[in-house]
Amino acid sequence: MKRSSFFRSACFLAVLTMLASSCASYRQNIMFQTDQKDAVKAQANAAEKNYTIQRNDLLAIEFYTKNGERLVDPDRFLSKGLPVQNPTSIITTGEEVRSYLVNQEGLVKFPMIDTIRLEGLTLLQAEGVLQQTYTKFYTDMFIRLKFLNKRVVVLGAPGGQVIPLANENMRLTEVLALAKGIHNDAKAYNIRVLRGDTVMIADLSTFAGYLENNIVIHSNDIVYVEPIRRPLLEGLRDYGPILTVLTSVTTLVVVIIGL
Repeated sequence: MKRSSFFRSACFLAVLTMLASSCASYRQNIMFQTDQKDAVKAQANAAEKNYTIQRNDLLAIEFYTKNGERLVDPDRFLSKGLPVQNPTSIITTGEEVRSYLVNQEGLVKFPMIDTIRLEGLTLLQAEGVLQQTYTKFYTDMFIRLKFLNKRVVVLGAPGGQVIPLANENMRLTEVLALAKGIHNDAKAYNIRVLRGDTVMIADLSTFAGYLENNIVIHSNDIVYVEPIRRPLLEGLRDYGPILTVLTSVTTLVVVIIGL
């Protein structure tokens, strides 16, 4: 009987050891841990600003005359014979959109006017520069520019997603909504925003936290929503087959010893 009791105790300790080790192992995929809890406050209080054109940006341009009443290039005449700046054309709402790359020198090559420097300008400023340039060819020129590659990466509980920043000054809650929101297995009080060398922690679990932490998201930010880990349940799920075998062996040994 003593040997039977000792064997049961040993098996029980082995199971506890496995579950304890699983508690540590199930935090190995938690990313971007930091103690910087106040950095988000400065970013939340920063004034909104428009995105500026940077190197490697992709731009789309639309040409109009008569202050926007008539499209100059409905048949893409201006673009004929010119190479597309990226390997593939971009299709939006069934229409092919030609993109123009801002090179490493901050220059962009557009139809008819060759290269022009737009780096550091907002879209509105760049549109004004292009309108002045195209007045050599057309009167009452109207131009629209838009970004094609402004985006943010969302990791963690929502899964890996790349969210395009369709509008300027999009906020954290908008990006999370596009990533299908915060699920039951996500920590709304521990959302990390990586911007360059800065890691900001946003708490959206309360209304006060929303007002304080709903920051403007910039292009190339990384948003990480920490998942809720349940080590005991996940350990039982993963080690279930092993526990079944141990239970069967323990029962068999106890029966044999008891004979």
